Amino acid sequence: MIPRLIVVALVATAITLAAAPPREWTPPRTPWGDPDLQGSYNNNNEYAMPLERPAEYAGKTARDLTPAEVAEARRVAQQRMIAALPGGNVRGPDDWWLQNLDVSKRSRLWSIVDPPDGKIPALTPAGQVRASSRVRSSFIGGPFDGPEDLNFLERCITKGIPGAMIPSMYSNNYEILQTPGVVTIRYELLHEMRIIPLDGRAHIGSKIRQHLGDSRGHFEGATLVVETTNFKQASAYRNADAATLRVVERFTRRSPDVIAWSATLNDSNTWTQPWTIAMDLTRDPSGLLFYECHENNYGLRNILSAARAEDSR
Repeated sequence: MIPRLIVVALVATAITLAAAPPREWTPPRTPWGDPDLQGSYNNNNEYAMPLERPAEYAGKTARDLTPAEVAEARRVAQQRMIAALPGGNVRGPDDWWLQNLDVSKRSRLWSIVDPPDGKIPALTPAGQVRASSRVRSSFIGGPFDGPEDLNFLERCITKGIPGAMIPSMYSNNYEILQTPGVVTIRYELLHEMRIIPLDGRAHIGSKIRQHLGDSRGHFEGATLVVETTNFKQASAYRNADAATLRVVERFTRRSPDVIAWSATLNDSNTWTQPWTIAMDLTRDPSGLLFYECHENNYGLRNILSAARAEDSR
């Protein structure tokens, strides 16, 4: 029999633990003192997340939704994804990829977290002109007169920024590496790479333009803040003005296995105010695979050769 005093002590300890608030998780740090973000992550299940707040949630924010509403919305999203597979005579069976996704595990129901209405801000007059240019993709089905009629992703060139962090149907894997004064992000898709200095150096000259822009980073508490400028016009996000587009990303490790990521789009020549998208990255110990896109990009060649065959008929 356990002595009464011991029982009383155990009960008192249990009450104390139950009453104590949960301890806030503290991110680990690198040997040189920076917040440690290193590891391999993915955001597969964020695929096809609506960019804007769906109409059925008009007047609500994410915090207004009950757990039951969120669970039901995620279940419906999974059903819709399977039912709405794109087709056409130039595409293969996309369910090969979608069977590996589970959007019922999405971190949120729509991506825009600011403005509060969850909508892309209005375009400026100049932004409206650029937005009217044709979006090139095999998803919309031709004409396929040359490689330029397919987008940069299909041509194995780039997804740009912040597009590199927005998931496609597959290969949504990212590896973050850190050394003193530098953060590097490797992307499985298109095997792109970003090297982000943290030493406060200025951006490169305005005449130098790159598909992934020019990134500079610093830490604000536990958050890595990355500012990217100097984009090429051809790969600027959503036809923004490459000369004025500034993307500010934030990476915050909020648990051992999750990094909260966001990107704020600043471009007064395209939108009437800045706006922010967000989603989670989840640790994936499997790491990155080889992505031999240029080496085996038969889709591009076959789409164009099929179009020439159709022309000849």
